[in-house]
Amino acid sequence: MLRNYFKVAFRNLQRNKAYALINVTGLSLGIACGILIFTLVSYHLSFDNFHKNKDRIYRVVTDFKSADGVERQSGIQQVFGKVFRHDYAFAEKVARVMVYGNTLISLPEEKEVKKFKEEKGIAFTEPEFFDVFNFPLLEGDKNSVLTQPNSAIITERLAKKYFGNENALGKIIRYTFSTSKLDFKITGVLKDLPDNTDRSQEIYVSYSNLKDRNKWLADDNDWGTVSSNMQCFIRLQQEITKITAEKVFPAFNKKYLPAADVATTQYKLQPLSDIHFNTDYSGYVDKKYIWALAFVGLFLIVTACVNFINLATAQALNRAKEVGVRKVLGSLRTQLFWQFIAETTLITLFAVVLAYITALVALPYLNQLLGTKMAISFFTNRQLAAFLIVLVAGVIFLSGSYPGIVLTRFQPVQALKGKLSQKNIGGFSLRRILVVAQFAISQILIIGTIVVAGQMRYSKTTDLGFNKDAIIVLPVPQTDSIGKVKMQTLKNSFAQVPGTINVAFCSNAPASEGNNFTDVKYDNKPKNEAFEVNTKAGDNQYIETFAIKLAAGRNIFPSDTTKEFLVNETFVRKLGLRNPQEIINKTIVVNDKKAPVVGVVKDFYNRSFRAGIDALCIFSDYQDYSNCAVKIDVKNAQPALAAFEKIWNETYPEYIYSYQFMDERIAKFYALDSIMLTLIEGFACIAIFIGCLGLYGLISFMAAQKTKEIGVRKVLGASVQSILWLFGKEFSRLLIVAFVIAAPIAWWTMNKYLQDFKYRINIGVGIFVLAILSTFVVAAITVGYRSVKAAIMNPVKSLRTE
Repeated sequence: MLRNYFKVAFRNLQRNKAYALINVTGLSLGIACGILIFTLVSYHLSFDNFHKNKDRIYRVVTDFKSADGVERQSGIQQVFGKVFRHDYAFAEKVARVMVYGNTLISLPEEKEVKKFKEEKGIAFTEPEFFDVFNFPLLEGDKNSVLTQPNSAIITERLAKKYFGNENALGKIIRYTFSTSKLDFKITGVLKDLPDNTDRSQEIYVSYSNLKDRNKWLADDNDWGTVSSNMQCFIRLQQEITKITAEKVFPAFNKKYLPAADVATTQYKLQPLSDIHFNTDYSGYVDKKYIWALAFVGLFLIVTACVNFINLATAQALNRAKEVGVRKVLGSLRTQLFWQFIAETTLITLFAVVLAYITALVALPYLNQLLGTKMAISFFTNRQLAAFLIVLVAGVIFLSGSYPGIVLTRFQPVQALKGKLSQKNIGGFSLRRILVVAQFAISQILIIGTIVVAGQMRYSKTTDLGFNKDAIIVLPVPQTDSIGKVKMQTLKNSFAQVPGTINVAFCSNAPASEGNNFTDVKYDNKPKNEAFEVNTKAGDNQYIETFAIKLAAGRNIFPSDTTKEFLVNETFVRKLGLRNPQEIINKTIVVNDKKAPVVGVVKDFYNRSFRAGIDALCIFSDYQDYSNCAVKIDVKNAQPALAAFEKIWNETYPEYIYSYQFMDERIAKFYALDSIMLTLIEGFACIAIFIGCLGLYGLISFMAAQKTKEIGVRKVLGASVQSILWLFGKEFSRLLIVAFVIAAPIAWWTMNKYLQDFKYRINIGVGIFVLAILSTFVVAAITVGYRSVKAAIMNPVKSLRTE
């Protein structure tokens, strides 16, 4: 019986090749997108879920309350972990780790000088870190790892990169930073880290050497310094809950923090499962975007299923006599129902195979876009296999059940006499609903694409308050007294290169992901102000290089140390001053440096548009200069860049040269938004294409059904335009209804997205007009060809059989 079902189904599909082709194409595209989105969603949801006791692992984070709101930090004071471990027994293990990114590693014992720039950085780590996290050690003694000063462990990948096939144990690696060098002996080799972890560092060194890297940060008496890269992880005892542990923090604050910080500082325990998704604490992606993608995948599959149901019910009249004959010959409704399910199964299985191949072909491009290493394997990935099995079953019954029910309820007498009409299969009601649903989904995606693209364009074209064009930023590796001399040499040499317009040294560019906030005192007041100030070290060429405008006063004079301050307009407003001139020559204290304010710069966007403009303070201090910004003439860009590389390598021969254009740095603020825009654009195009396939199938069916009607109309004098409107008016109504449904949903969704931005576009009427017009154009093109063909057909041919 089963064999017969599939044999008959195969014959029917052979007779209706166009019907089968449209369904297979639509389903395969929808399912391919579903596979890719499922892979992406499951990949992100799997981050750090492979650790043992993952439900008991937490990161301690810090909230700072101020007049401006709450500033959330993923880091903690260095001393916190030591004190918490000593005072409380809540945690089985407490581990501190301090990460420094973009580190220079060399191999001092090798005959040939080898230098490596490790972008993922180096982590000063307590031994308990490897008890909290499940990163297996392939070589070395787990009980003694990182317990001794100047010891290190590296991953298997780095061991091969540095030493080839030689045993890495006992080898020396050298970490070179701004003012010194540290040598570490490799005492262990880790198994390569999985791709789905946020702990991506591949070099771990003894925590006791942190004092050699940064004596100020490693001070056990310092409760005022918080770095986002200084993190503390704990694994709670089995019987201890997060709520229980957090109850001790108020008393902890009173015991250790300065009195002024007790009320403004709040510690929290962040679950390990939340770290990847909580962007308030430097997470990679907000989980709402992940679920949004999941819904997009579901919508695309539903859209493809809608095509199947639409075309199957549209074909119902053509299959009526077949159903009538089979019923007369004794077929039961259940047998007929499973016959149509068999047809659906054949189409779906073929579509799934095609979708799987399509997903495999598309995955490398998706990995390149996202910078991931995702893989698709039906045979080794149980989750994917289960997803596909459930998906196939769902698609078969979702797509096949209703058409099967409709086709099997025909009365055989009416079917054989040819007296069935659209009324007998529910008219156009169901297909209207399904077309509306299909194009509502498409229009939601179109509106989303327009809004995200508009916000991205706004971010790129809005005046930032400083110049970011034709400025390159180079690292300054040394900032000690020797480095001071080298910086001056570098500046003089750069200035002589043809095409150089200006050169400035600074800690960070005007807009940067790296920000330093500290307290400020104004005009000799005994207490700190209620707000914190964002500090930026920059020489007297800083504001000229970046074309930052002055609102009052003058620029700072050349100096190697802090003798004068520049502040911005926001700083002035937060002090309650009405005029920028009022702060000129007033004294402020920042980072224990006391000096007068000599100028006020106009506000500029110092972070991404997701954050507000901070109160800023700019001052000279060569020890804080970690970057060199060079304004160049774009006409001489290539020879100038080549000259800069030569000069830089001669000045810092022990380091690795690199540079970045300022506009590229700004673009990184919105890297995730750019990725999301690309994904939405792609999925919107696929949704529209699937919808158009269904629309083309329906209009073809309508044309076939109305052949004689069109012939009669033409004989009675109907114009081509009126016949075209016969087809167009039906779908125009449906598209308008779809838009009415889609518009409020899209507005609500995209308004939620834009709320993440402090500075954003408005969702105006023009966005919705553009969306509906684009949908009408695409639909008109889809319907147009088949409609025109039907409208210009010779009426004699269509009426000949009458």
